Amino acid sequence: MSAQLAPQPGFWLGGALPAELEFELAAWKQFLIALVILGAAAVAWAAWFPGAPEILARWGIEWANAATPRPAAGETAGGSGRRAGSGRVPTAVVTAPVAIATINQRLQAIGTGRATASVTVNPYDSGRIIEVAVTAGGSVEKGDVVARLDAEAEKIALDRARLAADDARSKLDRANSLRKSNAGTPVQVADAEMVLGNAELALRDAELALERRSIVAPIAGIVGILPVELGNYVTSQTAIATIDDRSSIIIDFWVPERYASAIAVGAPLTATPIARPSDVFEGRVSAVDNRVDEASRTLRVQARIGNADDSLRAGMSFQVDMRLPGDTYPSVDPLAIQWGTEGSFVWSVHDGKARRTPVRIIQRNTENVLVDGELAEAAHVVIEGIHAVREGAELLIAGGTPARAGAPGVVGQSGS
Repeated sequence: MSAQLAPQPGFWLGGALPAELEFELAAWKQFLIALVILGAAAVAWAAWFPGAPEILARWGIEWANAATPRPAAGETAGGSGRRAGSGRVPTAVVTAPVAIATINQRLQAIGTGRATASVTVNPYDSGRIIEVAVTAGGSVEKGDVVARLDAEAEKIALDRARLAADDARSKLDRANSLRKSNAGTPVQVADAEMVLGNAELALRDAELALERRSIVAPIAGIVGILPVELGNYVTSQTAIATIDDRSSIIIDFWVPERYASAIAVGAPLTATPIARPSDVFEGRVSAVDNRVDEASRTLRVQARIGNADDSLRAGMSFQVDMRLPGDTYPSVDPLAIQWGTEGSFVWSVHDGKARRTPVRIIQRNTENVLVDGELAEAAHVVIEGIHAVREGAELLIAGGTPARAGAPGVVGQSGS
């Protein structure tokens, strides 16, 4: 018996398929597969994209609504056996109240610290240093001697001035004696008094010149590294030492101009050294500039923090944090936020019907979202059953009555 061969794909009963026909069959298969993929993608988009039903309705396609299972005749979505007066079945939803929340804006800025007072000590005159009375890092009180200059010439001038003053005083005494015995005239007494006055002024000038050969601290504070040594010749332009009063630290920082009206002297803040992020110092705004910098559009602000343990230094960088009162906005449940082709929106409840209310998101938080929109306090927005809600649809709120409105809240802003 001869074996019968079954027809194989790509062959006619009487022979092989033509190459053109085989190519056309392969192209039709690819076209059908592409149609199936596109159809599946369209169904997935219509089922899962939040704004798909509205877009389809705008195009005149009610497929999404028709595909939604409808209750049997005489039944409502809640199973009460009653229909709404309009003949449409109310949509069962869960709502949440709208609260009013205030943003506590958080301002963060980087500033530079400086001592409360900082003085560079210079001598009054030229001379050679014969004594250095302080050490770098040591503390001084106001009036303490920092260094001394050679003062031999000033001492000689002081002695000469004392002799001249003593001589003038003696001449005045003699003139007064002669005047009492009528041997002198009032003019002689007046001349002697003038000579004595000039001699006393010269004496004071010599004493001041000698005193200024000793360089003293004008403020109390900590002495920095000394730029001079014993024996150096200095002038009135030479820096002998720098003294910082760092009992408290002044921080200079700049803030954007939009905060200009919100920052006031005395406002509390915290400052954290960049090099020591675990240390936080409490402080207050000590000064606010009277104008905004035109180039940077920022406002200069100064803050003062305590430094009782002397752990901070001038020149350190700080991160300044401030809490500023912000504006109030409606606060809604995060589940209420929906997205459409025109942006974000919520379904609000008005007279038992759904209304699409556009909103602008101001701030997202874990438990609520602050939005800008036409939402009044104690109004209700849909948070569950949103997929079945349509504009103007009658709503059946879970529980039969709307939930009670919550109290206004205060939220914090996590950004800078």
